[in-house]
Amino acid sequence: MSMKSGPARRRASLILTATLAVCTMAGAHAAMAAQERLLETGSSLLYPLFNLWVPVYAKSHPGVQITTQSTGSGTGISQAVSGIAQIGASDAYMSPALVRMHPTMLNIPLAISSQMINYNVPGLNRMHLKLSGPVLAAMYSGRVRYWNDPMIARLNPGVRLPHQQIVLVHRTDGSGDTFIFTQYLSFSTPAWMNSVSYGTSVSWPAVEGGIGAEGNPGMVNACKGTPYSIAYIGISYKSATEKAGLGEAAIQNRAGEFVLPTPASVQAAVNATAAHTPRNERISLIFAPGKNSYPIINYEYAIVNAAQPNAQTAAALREFFNWALSPQEGNSPHFMKSVGFVALPAPIVALSKAQVAMIH
Repeated sequence: MSMKSGPARRRASLILTATLAVCTMAGAHAAMAAQERLLETGSSLLYPLFNLWVPVYAKSHPGVQITTQSTGSGTGISQAVSGIAQIGASDAYMSPALVRMHPTMLNIPLAISSQMINYNVPGLNRMHLKLSGPVLAAMYSGRVRYWNDPMIARLNPGVRLPHQQIVLVHRTDGSGDTFIFTQYLSFSTPAWMNSVSYGTSVSWPAVEGGIGAEGNPGMVNACKGTPYSIAYIGISYKSATEKAGLGEAAIQNRAGEFVLPTPASVQAAVNATAAHTPRNERISLIFAPGKNSYPIINYEYAIVNAAQPNAQTAAALREFFNWALSPQEGNSPHFMKSVGFVALPAPIVALSKAQVAMIH
């Protein structure tokens, strides 16, 4: 066995020390790469957009790991309030009572979405039946039971409507989609407002044959599998409704016109309502005025606690939301078009960023 000289031993020791230092730094960087974890849970309507955002964001922000879950807006709000999730995705803003109970919670719009009214009426799915708030309220309250009811026939002259019982599909989970659908019924039909009103969960009138479904995917499947059914489904599932062969209704707006949820009709509604957005951004965009406005649109919210448990989590949230709100990043046409959303107008982006800056 050969013995190394003093200088040789010193060189070997230096090499070993340097190697250990490099390994230690590499291990530290590896730990940092996954040390901040954020959980997003809630809206099934917002879920497809988050699933587009997260992989892109992760490439440029390897130190943050974001997990997404589609659980319904009601769960998203409650888990954000309880601290289980850092981001609660919701189609609905928090109620005044809930805000009073949890004053540090923020309601931050990230995008603008719309809701379709879809149906499965054999022979009619390739056309756009005309429906209104009062007719939909009459359906969901059980007063209109058949597809050829005079209330529906008056809106669709010349259409041969079948004498088949309407099967009503509604969400069983706490849902922002239910919130905005029942807001449309409430704002267009005083009788519905005075009896059922609106919310992420409501006491649906007992109508024989109705079907409950969970999440937008459940609504699509229930409507697809049930002839003569009708359902309310978020626009980010339009490709799914088209693949299922479902019909899509033209909905009566506040001006009395029947319109489809297109980027132009949603933008018209945004133009008519967004300027009234308060600093806390909790506002309904439902039943906007204007001949070309689609009546069922809403802000897609991130429900976030302004008071985070540590500065590192707060910084990660601020950085992600500012990326999501950027017209060059998360709010770019590429992302919005993919899910049928409309980007936030510049003044609303400014309001949302002001709320983001409050996270600490």
